[in-house]
Amino acid sequence: MSGFVVEYGISDENNVEDMFEKISHRGTYASEIYKNEGVTMAQNYHKADCPDAGNVVEIPVPSQWNEDLRICYDGQMGNADELGLSHGISDDPFREERLFLHLYEQHGGGDMLRHLDDAIFAFVISNGDEFFAARDVLGIKTLYYGWEDQALYLTSELKSILEVTENVHEFPPGHYMDHNGRLTRFSALPKAPPGHLHSNLDRITNNIRDITQRSLLNRVDFSVPVGCLLSGGVDSSVIAYLAGKAYSEAFGNGTRLKTFALGVGEESKDVQYARVVAGFLNTDHHELIVSMEQILAALPEVIYYLESFDPSLVRSAAANFLISKYAGEHGIQTLLSGEGGDEIFCGYEYMKDFPIKEMFERQMECLGFLHNNAALRLDRMNQCNGIRVVAPLISEELLEYSLAIPSEYKQKPKGNGRIEKWIFRKAFEPFLPESVVWRLKQEFSQGSGSASALPNCFESLITDSELSEAQTEHPIIRSKEELYYFRIFTQYFGGNDAVETVGQWLSL
Repeated sequence: MSGFVVEYGISDENNVEDMFEKISHRGTYASEIYKNEGVTMAQNYHKADCPDAGNVVEIPVPSQWNEDLRICYDGQMGNADELGLSHGISDDPFREERLFLHLYEQHGGGDMLRHLDDAIFAFVISNGDEFFAARDVLGIKTLYYGWEDQALYLTSELKSILEVTENVHEFPPGHYMDHNGRLTRFSALPKAPPGHLHSNLDRITNNIRDITQRSLLNRVDFSVPVGCLLSGGVDSSVIAYLAGKAYSEAFGNGTRLKTFALGVGEESKDVQYARVVAGFLNTDHHELIVSMEQILAALPEVIYYLESFDPSLVRSAAANFLISKYAGEHGIQTLLSGEGGDEIFCGYEYMKDFPIKEMFERQMECLGFLHNNAALRLDRMNQCNGIRVVAPLISEELLEYSLAIPSEYKQKPKGNGRIEKWIFRKAFEPFLPESVVWRLKQEFSQGSGSASALPNCFESLITDSELSEAQTEHPIIRSKEELYYFRIFTQYFGGNDAVETVGQWLSL
């Protein structure tokens, strides 16, 4: 997890410095600007992104064979070991960057992407003449672009590109861009489920466990202090269980993984269930109990870093922001998250409103929301606190496997309702408390307590006539709460194109 700025073309050389300053929070350990004829590239990293690099390796990372060819990169690879071995790329600092450069030089821009089948990424490769940029198909890594005069700009955050132009666009997921600024789709979510579906229940649950564990081990090595977000829901509990095992194996019996839970008041369901899980797994557990006043006070900072005004996202982001900051104060450099489980295994409550036969379509719709919704929270609320976040459930291998699981296993019919994520719960049922495994799905903001309390806070702050007037000018505003967030957003980022980059969840 890192950040970058690229200027391609002829422009004011101070622009990149101004843009780069806006994302300085994305990497305080290593930061450098590289200038070449036709391109300026700036890259920063947190220590967790390059724990052994020191100041030895140049950044942005250059090609082994061509000093001018460099990569600006933000990403995580699940198959870095496999690809590194097959392509002769040693396990040294910035291996992923060197792998991307190698694949580019060996296969060219478009064809290199076929080899990145278990990676999330946003990157730019250039030497001032050649230029190639791309973003992963789910859009987990954020990327924006815009034009000003004769230059093309790309950067990790909206606030950065607004330093030089109001002509801003979200770089679309699953696309690459060439030196002409032309966008080409290279990958898309499937239109139909696989022809062959898995049928053996024991084999499915065993495979889910194996894939999830492999995904975690491929993404975190405990070389820096690691903690785990723990909401007491099944997703974060599974990650805490697997990470706790790996932590003990790495550091010996008796060592304990740090876990972190947040609640708005002691009555928070997340805090109560997280205590159950932490006690069951014997983690080194930490709680942050906050007031609604603290949540409200954090909102301007949350929206500045989040770059969204969607109510559901802002609520959950506020809780995530505070607990990430708290974990950082305890020395954590990498946080593990259960993000992605609801998208992979159909965990959202709204999906129950649709027939089982529509489940695949709804799952693809949900995955399509990630790039400017949940992925923003995952990226921004940790980056701004100097934390690298790892979400093992966001895995190409796990996603592909889940697509071949029958829909009735993902949302299991029971009585007049359905049990969401049933197959994932079943897979880890033997290893977690029953009350947690079968706990009803709640979004982070609901379980922490911010979802139920925040909307009411704005009823007295905004009149009905103010809302009606705002909705006439901006029909996308759906509530007083959203108007409150919208005002903060536009104070920071303006309207017009910046507003167009914001994704809105299906419900408030």
